[in-house]
Amino acid sequence: MIPMKPQLPPAAPEVVAAAVEGLTSRLRKKLDAAVESYATLPVADSDGTLSIRCGEDAEVVLTPGPSGTITEAEQAVCGCLLAPRCLHRAAILSACPVAEPGAADTAVEVEAEVEADEPTAPARSTAVEAPPAPPSGPTRAQVTAATALRAAAAAVLTAGVPAAGAVPQAELLRAAHAARLAGLHRAEAAALRVVRGLRSARAREDGHRLADLVESVRELLLTTHRLASADPDPALVGTARRGYRAGGALKVLGVCREPVLSATGYGGVVTHLLGEDGRWFSVADVKPGGPARARDAATATVALGSGALDHARLARGGLLISGATISPEGRLGAGKGVKATPVPGRPWTSAPLTALFDRPLSEQIMSHLTEPEDTNQALVGCDLVIVGGTGDTLLARELRPGAEEDGPQTDPLTARPAESPNATPPTPTLTPPPGPPIRLLPAHPHPDLAHTPNFAQLAARPGIRIRVIARLDPDRAATLRPLAVGPVPGTEATLRLPPEWLDRADLGYDRLRGAHFPPPDALPSVAGFDGTPADPLADSPLWRMRRLVELAVAGGRRAVAEPARDGDRQGSAAALRRSGFGTMADLATALTAEADRRTRDVFGRLSDPDADRYAQVWLSAAVHLAGAERALVRSTW
Repeated sequence: MIPMKPQLPPAAPEVVAAAVEGLTSRLRKKLDAAVESYATLPVADSDGTLSIRCGEDAEVVLTPGPSGTITEAEQAVCGCLLAPRCLHRAAILSACPVAEPGAADTAVEVEAEVEADEPTAPARSTAVEAPPAPPSGPTRAQVTAATALRAAAAAVLTAGVPAAGAVPQAELLRAAHAARLAGLHRAEAAALRVVRGLRSARAREDGHRLADLVESVRELLLTTHRLASADPDPALVGTARRGYRAGGALKVLGVCREPVLSATGYGGVVTHLLGEDGRWFSVADVKPGGPARARDAATATVALGSGALDHARLARGGLLISGATISPEGRLGAGKGVKATPVPGRPWTSAPLTALFDRPLSEQIMSHLTEPEDTNQALVGCDLVIVGGTGDTLLARELRPGAEEDGPQTDPLTARPAESPNATPPTPTLTPPPGPPIRLLPAHPHPDLAHTPNFAQLAARPGIRIRVIARLDPDRAATLRPLAVGPVPGTEATLRLPPEWLDRADLGYDRLRGAHFPPPDALPSVAGFDGTPADPLADSPLWRMRRLVELAVAGGRRAVAEPARDGDRQGSAAALRRSGFGTMADLATALTAEADRRTRDVFGRLSDPDADRYAQVWLSAAVHLAGAERALVRSTW
């Protein structure tokens, strides 16, 4: 399967599933090849109606609804004699991006939810109150839907990426739609992430990460397993939309802008704001359009209040809001009763923004790592010194406040006395403060955005000190994804940004130039690292278990069975046991044994393996591995 064409509109899961189900068994066998062939065809656009000619007598016409999404079967038609149960229509719909849940209900406000592979923006929300989850646990209908969805997910896991083509994906989409009808919104969202990850993996897209797909499969199987077991935790059910509550009068100040790129073909911007009481808020503008939409939305008008402010000005300004409506994750609503008046912004050195940089970074990180994953949306602020770069990674050390001791004032990095303005400065040297190196990765490496060139500018100037607003990457050791940078007060070895930028640069949009940096002689020399510093997560024996868990998703059950057949000649389980990971070694052995298990019927013939049992064993290994890796990541901070 090749990458999905960006011109194709998102299609609702139930529409895709119904189109594939309508095919004969003979046509289903040809579906994957047809998707690969038809996805390369040109798309003609006539006033929002898209047409793709699949042959001399076959033309598929797509007419998206007001939300830009195919939500009804009648919006996708083909001119061939077999339509609507034809290969052309099913293949084109299978090549469309998978639409967000409830796309038909969000024609007025369409926002994308961004996932756990990439660094994330706040989740999608609308101004509709969601019904509370039943306190007594899932209903019988929900247990039935969860069981069916778990079976579909187990089948995909058994097949692996190479065999999880359009037909298994459609089965998963159908089960996900049934889960939505039963009110299992969290399970549905996890299933859609799995389908998108499978498509990305089969297309060998540049942004695909196997670890993200593994996480999505783990989340789907864990959620459906607990629901099928009638677990009463209301968080397992989830909500279709996060309702807004009244917030009264509110004053918020801009902090930065963050580009949004979604695997579903959405793009836009989220502007992060801080209230005077230290609470985080955000305003989003996310619609279908991909990277181009993410780039252009940087200066789009803010749909809040009078609409007299764009996102670029809001990120360096503020709003005085009356009648505010706020979602649980801090998204500001734009209802009819909301009135907003622009107010002047403040630099990061003024209250309340300066409080973002007062707490030690480790203290901020620990508070985020102990929060539930679905509520961890706040950003962190810190002062750093860049000490080098390798590939797309910047290496930095934290500049910790209060490092000076009594006596002559010293530079917190060079540990030498501060000179008077007229003194001849000696050759600067740098002794970084103690602590592990911090890795900085681009939030979005797409060439249409400015993250990568800005990282290159910073990497070329070791010793530069920067103030950073970043998002924590919880899956990597000591890793942050910066969204914006500014100068560190009280030093010359820092950024020199234009006054109109209000001492901050949004790394996804603002381009750092040579004039924004101090001269080379103002930068103290730094003791860099020989190569990439040690990564406790990558260097631990856990890589053996990680490889096995990922192999199960990438290659399917047959690939996992190989270690059992060769007697574990590579010694993965033994190595885990020697390193003190006895439980993990037992899980690895159980997984390979279960993958190779085959039963026979009463006539001695080999029967189909138990996909559900295999999925449960894999899930146990994946959950145990995720817990161990998270503990290691926590230790790096």
